[in-house]
Amino acid sequence: MILKTVEQVRRIFRIVAGFTLLGAGAVMLVTPGPGWLVILLGLGLLAAEFVWARRLMDRIKREGNRIKYTVLGRPGEPEPGEPPRPSSEGPAPGEQMPS
Repeated sequence: MILKTVEQVRRIFRIVAGFTLLGAGAVMLVTPGPGWLVILLGLGLLAAEFVWARRLMDRIKREGNRIKYTVLGRPGEPEPGEPPRPSSEGPAPGEQMPS
């Protein structure tokens, strides 16, 4: 196998490094180490080359945001029973600041 361009070398490196990180992350899930972080890094490399990895990364981001909003609440929304928050934009034109 003769690699003719620098781009081919980069592509092969991304693929090999991505699958290596996926494997290392899977091992780290059962041994000490940042397994999920390494898996996400591997998927990030593979997402540059494969559509399935990009779709998986997009789904992980979407589900992560959904879980974050479920746990922390949407930014800017008051909690149930909490009075509405004042606008942080300042007074409207012609309006005085409250004293």
